Amino acid sequence: MDSSVKAQKVRPAVAPPVAPDGGYSWFIVLSCFLVFGLTFGVIKAFGVFYVEIHKYFGTTATETSWITSIAVATIHVVGFGYALTWTPTVTMLGLYFEKRRPVANALASAGECILTFVLTPLFQLLIDSYSWRGALLILGALQLNLCVCGMLLRPLKSTKDVTPEVKAEEEGLSLELLPKGDSEQSKTNCQETEELTISDKSDQGTIQACLQDPEDIPNLTMEVQDLNNTTKRPELRTKILRYVDYTLITDAHFMVYTTFGVFAALGFFAPALFLVPYARSKGIEEYQAAALMSISAVLDLFGRVFFGWVQQLAAAVILLGTVLLLCPLASSFSELATFSAAYGLVFGAAVSIHITVLAEVVGVHRLGSALGFFMLIRSTGGLFGPPIAGFFIDQMSDYGAGFLMAGVALIMSAMFLLLLHQMNPRAGGQLPKYAKWCKASELKPKT
Repeated sequence: MDSSVKAQKVRPAVAPPVAPDGGYSWFIVLSCFLVFGLTFGVIKAFGVFYVEIHKYFGTTATETSWITSIAVATIHVVGFGYALTWTPTVTMLGLYFEKRRPVANALASAGECILTFVLTPLFQLLIDSYSWRGALLILGALQLNLCVCGMLLRPLKSTKDVTPEVKAEEEGLSLELLPKGDSEQSKTNCQETEELTISDKSDQGTIQACLQDPEDIPNLTMEVQDLNNTTKRPELRTKILRYVDYTLITDAHFMVYTTFGVFAALGFFAPALFLVPYARSKGIEEYQAAALMSISAVLDLFGRVFFGWVQQLAAAVILLGTVLLLCPLASSFSELATFSAAYGLVFGAAVSIHITVLAEVVGVHRLGSALGFFMLIRSTGGLFGPPIAGFFIDQMSDYGAGFLMAGVALIMSAMFLLLLHQMNPRAGGQLPKYAKWCKASELKPKT
């Protein structure tokens, strides 16, 4: 066997895709913009339907609120309903942006605000013209545009680097024969020295053999195959983790942040559902009541864009809870309009930051799995938040009780953010260190 002649094959080594932060990325923002509007925007505007359904069926506030809460929970339980569009679109947005990710998230989530602003009075007009049943049919046709949003999503292309190596056809392993000297060095104890390199996605091992005869190569190949069997299990684990990173549930920081999400979800969705009924119970005319959600949506938009730069999550959540606790003090249209403006501003501040913070907590390459687990666990808050608020409304015969419940839940959720801020891992740099956790820009993701 001539050591000067080596058979080599070229195999592309796939590198992780790089976020372009521009170009086609803005079409991903457009898709996410429409998805936010046609999912959460519709849910926020659904308070107009709540009044009609509540009146038509003569049900309690608790029973009627299940309509919205089930829709919210469906979004959060990944793989059903709205989740088929919302979850992958938000994940793609995180992959397409890195430096401009906070701004991209803020612009995309603005779709929820703009469509809430448009749809709330539109829904009231459709109900008056076609009844609530006919309005729901039109709404269903409108949401077929989610299919167009899905067509805009394209996977990032990976960067390929060419490396010379002898390619083994089985089990994805590679066998590379490298000379360990020239013709003069072949006169040593070994006539020819070869280096066999075994590599897979995660581990590399090197076997050096001193070959007296070229026929020894098959024996070494059998040893390689034996080692190959030991790599099957880690390789399977790598493939599973690529799609579902179940190790996240053992991450203390991620679980504390997810607990924050559960309590926040208890208070996030109830106010939007009960704002219009609360205004109608105070004697405010139906279109004025619908206009309150539009006012909230405008300030929500401003809050998302502005606080997408400032990124003060804990402060925004505490302020949002405080605003909700003050809501029952409002009774006139002007007072409720002021509340709607304040509520929309701080609500936008909170929702524009929390996904960005999640990406910083777990790292962008784990965002897909993290978002799935986060939404799944948080679904309990979205499911039970409106019915719990409805229960207090039924017990106290006052829609203001629902806002009190939501405010308390949000302030409790902020406590978990403060707890996460106090967590100081001491694992020799294995976990991220949070200097000022409330600022997402100062977070350091895991490596």
